[in-house]
Amino acid sequence: MDAIATTCRGRVRGRGRDGIATFLGIPYAAAPFGPHRFRAPAPVEPWEGLRDALGYGPTAPQRPYRPPLDRLIPDVDIPGEECLNLNVWTPDPGGGPLPVMVWIHGGSLRNGSGALPLYDGRAFARDGIVLVTVNYRLGVEGFGVFPDAPDNRGLLDQIAALGWVKENIAAFGGDPENVTVCGESAGAVSIAALMTSPRAAGLFHRAVLQSGPPQTVSRSRGAKTVRAMAKALRVPATAEAFAAVDRELLLDVQTEVVGKADPISGGLGFHLVVDGDVVPAEPSLPTVDLLMGCNREEYRLWFVPSGMVDRVNALSLRLALLKFRVPWSVARLYKASRPGAKPGVILGEMATDLLVRGPLNRLADSRPARTFLYEFAWPSPVLGLGACHALEIGFVFDNLHHGEALTGPDAPQPLADAMHRAWVAFASSGDPGWSAWDASRPVMVFGHPEAGVALAPRQEELRAWLQRWEPSGP
Repeated sequence: MDAIATTCRGRVRGRGRDGIATFLGIPYAAAPFGPHRFRAPAPVEPWEGLRDALGYGPTAPQRPYRPPLDRLIPDVDIPGEECLNLNVWTPDPGGGPLPVMVWIHGGSLRNGSGALPLYDGRAFARDGIVLVTVNYRLGVEGFGVFPDAPDNRGLLDQIAALGWVKENIAAFGGDPENVTVCGESAGAVSIAALMTSPRAAGLFHRAVLQSGPPQTVSRSRGAKTVRAMAKALRVPATAEAFAAVDRELLLDVQTEVVGKADPISGGLGFHLVVDGDVVPAEPSLPTVDLLMGCNREEYRLWFVPSGMVDRVNALSLRLALLKFRVPWSVARLYKASRPGAKPGVILGEMATDLLVRGPLNRLADSRPARTFLYEFAWPSPVLGLGACHALEIGFVFDNLHHGEALTGPDAPQPLADAMHRAWVAFASSGDPGWSAWDASRPVMVFGHPEAGVALAPRQEELRAWLQRWEPSGP
């Protein structure tokens, strides 16, 4: 059955089934190519008549993950230039007003799209939420730092999509004054920047950060990736020169330069940069309500399938500690609580806390607004991945059947029910169902056999990192 909605740019036709209407591939900005390439997002031209929104729109140019991650995190590649598009699932087009959730996908700012089956929004719509997923520019197109182009173009795309939501979501049954922006990994890092960006002020009212803390770099550091690509291409490190390069060749060189990097081990990649405009140099403390957390064993997504967990020995562990200026006393603390653990496990656990859990706890300590923390602890049996990065997404979306590459076929549905219900409650009322962060530091632990509210997990280890960040610390 057809479903019709009228946006500010024209009418769109979606599809209604089982009480849920789906609108796919709606453009929120002009195609970012031709005169718009390496520019800020431009308004989409209005259209006449009824535009079909029956299939996912083009995805941002990218290459699949390298093996073995390509089997665990499959990507979708839909060709076409009109890649700045979004998708809407709603139980009541033209009715409402209903709470709205806007999902910003992860992928290290170089992979992913809102078209992944894992992000299908039917379960949220079933439970009274209007769910929106967004595509934005990736890699060098979205986050390359050039002297002759605006910085953070992918973030500007996200802001444009949120502006579209504010202007149009009422036509889909959503409440533009009750918008929760949610994201995982690079999506969460993006949201952390959006929370302090003056360009995004008033576009959302709550935020969810899954496995991604605030993280920005200077323009000079952010430009290193473009300089490395320019050297490989033998062209100037300018947007004008890059725009003249064949797009497929540009992707090939990008893959060679950044393809082996990951959030735990580091390497050249793409970052949000402090530009003094979209990302302010002195961000103010965000005042929106916030739900955030991480997975117990984030590192295992990169360390286990690649074999790194076995390749790290005692010497490489010490070298890593020197690189990150981590006192050996901190490593002894981790070793004492994990007798017999491999050096690769010790390094991974420390990296998870240093890069994700610690910064999120520090952010919670600094915020004046209500903050709720969670930890996802259910261990996947697939390849020994444990409670790894990205594993929680299928539970949050109540889409376990689309996440079996990571979870296996027997993931616990009651856990998905609990997580999904908490996200729905937070988007609806700002309260996911447990105590807000205070001096007692409560954390909701999702997973078997541990479930329920506990004090901040591994408090002694976490304290070692928090003390390290204090001015009086070591």
